[in-house]
Amino acid sequence: MAPEIRMAAPVCFIENRPDGKLVVQEEAAKLLAGIHQPVVVVAIVGLYRTGKSYLMNRLAGKRRGFCLGATVQGQTKGIWMWCLPHPHRPDHTLVLLDTEGLGDVQKGNTQNDAWVFALSILLSSTLVYNSMGTIDQNALEKLHYVTELTKKIRVRSSSRDCRENENSAEFVRFFPDFIWAVRDFTLQLEIDGRSVSEDGYLEAALKLQQGDTEQIKKCNLPRLCIRKFFRSRKCFTFDRPTSRRNLPRLEELEEDDLEADFLEPVASFCQHIWETSQPKTIPGGQIVTGRMLTTLAKNYTDAINSGIVPCLENAVLALAEIENAAAVRKAISHYEAQMGQRLVLPTGTVEELLQVHAECEREATAIFLACGFGDSIEQFQAELVQQLQKKKEEFCKRNEQVSYDRCCALLLELSQALEDGISKGIYSVPGGYKHFLERQNEILEKYRWVPEKGIQADKALEEFMKSKETVAKSILQMDNALTDKEKAIEAESARAKAAELQQKMLELEQAKLVQMVKDQERTHAEQMQLLKEKVEEEKMRMQEETEKMVQHKLKEQEQLLKEGFQETSREMAEEIKSLRKENKTPDWVAISSQIRGIFESVAPLIFQYKMMSKLSSQPNAEKK
Repeated sequence: MAPEIRMAAPVCFIENRPDGKLVVQEEAAKLLAGIHQPVVVVAIVGLYRTGKSYLMNRLAGKRRGFCLGATVQGQTKGIWMWCLPHPHRPDHTLVLLDTEGLGDVQKGNTQNDAWVFALSILLSSTLVYNSMGTIDQNALEKLHYVTELTKKIRVRSSSRDCRENENSAEFVRFFPDFIWAVRDFTLQLEIDGRSVSEDGYLEAALKLQQGDTEQIKKCNLPRLCIRKFFRSRKCFTFDRPTSRRNLPRLEELEEDDLEADFLEPVASFCQHIWETSQPKTIPGGQIVTGRMLTTLAKNYTDAINSGIVPCLENAVLALAEIENAAAVRKAISHYEAQMGQRLVLPTGTVEELLQVHAECEREATAIFLACGFGDSIEQFQAELVQQLQKKKEEFCKRNEQVSYDRCCALLLELSQALEDGISKGIYSVPGGYKHFLERQNEILEKYRWVPEKGIQADKALEEFMKSKETVAKSILQMDNALTDKEKAIEAESARAKAAELQQKMLELEQAKLVQMVKDQERTHAEQMQLLKEKVEEEKMRMQEETEKMVQHKLKEQEQLLKEGFQETSREMAEEIKSLRKENKTPDWVAISSQIRGIFESVAPLIFQYKMMSKLSSQPNAEKK
């Protein structure tokens, strides 16, 4: 379980510098990078001096935190961040973003406001728009920033369709839920003499005006943008919290000093956000962690500062590459740790090692696929397969080396008396060869009974026997108790035993190669299946996401028809048609070729296997 991030106070997340640059602050970036949990990101935007910070403090469950200020001068500069354990979602982090007030007369760069607004939308899962008074034409005109988004942001790096169609259809994938918080609201919620809910009040305010003049089109534009881009819309109205005289010391007031008509909607507002706000996601339903949010923020601000129109698709692709690379590292780290814990070297057989490897490989792959996503996932899975293959080979070599070293040490210990006898010349006498063979056979018998020698037991024994061939031949030739014929028979017997041991070694090596080939085939089949399941899962999530977008637009299209806007309805029908074309099937030719390329690494093993087969058949052929 990831540790909770508890910040005592907010920190500056994105600094708004005097030169107009928007820069992610290192302190905030480090804090976010340490959050491996899903993040529920709530951002608030609106005109300066409208009480945004106070509302965010209530969401944090605190009276103080984000700076309020008590004058006409805006206090918050840039975007400030406060990370807290989510009150209703275990293992989630609530990230609150308080933004610089829009429309500050002391700022000379109005474009800066548009970028702050755009970043708030792109980084949040719930966007709160805070305004004063009522939702009227004046309030909607102050929300002109939403109408500029299609000029400020590009969805795709290259679009087959025109820019406007692409954006209006695809922006919904990136946009958060929308909440309009109306402050100091004193009117009755009635329309044409009938009571309406707060949400009904918002929908009535977003109703398009009839007419075809430029003025009416201008009035309708922010309404239409909100209706098209935000799938979820909600409204809360708040009375003034206290008397005008007490407002400057608002954060000092106790609950009893605040108006009930303010506290009740504030409680409902906080409860709604805590219960319904979803974790931040990117297209395809991939949940964003704190580290990923930092990457997105840096990608967006870097593009803005360089003068390039931020491309959402490119930002997601860059994020996927970073996360997929991290997923490979995490998977490899898990594999190495688990192999180190579970594998007791040396193993008795190659199968034992490959079985542990297969278990750890499956776990590592599962970790990678749980963290990885996007179009580049097959490329990084292929890299994971390569690295796992190398790690497996390293463990195999280490297993062989441990076994070989242990067996050599054992033979050295067992043959110490034999070596002493050879150096003293006790076998260089009549009958010495028979005595030498007896001592050597005793060593072999003891050696065979020692357990846990590992897979190099026969190789070490073969080399030990070879090291004694010259001495054995010398003792045999000096043994006057044997006739020349008996010496020839003994020499042939020694050669036959050596050849038999060598043949056994070839057969063991051949069997090992067969097992390695089978393991590689298993890896290939499993990796292909897991990748296919992952791609199908992402495709399904994308289809579900697209269907939600389609249903949202169908609902808006139906409402537009009821309001008499046939042309706008037809435009939305084209957007729906475009969205439905986006559901593609995976390109399995390209995907499978990535993993199939890795499988080509088994070719050298197959070649070795064939060569070993030829070598192992040669002694039999010679005998015939």
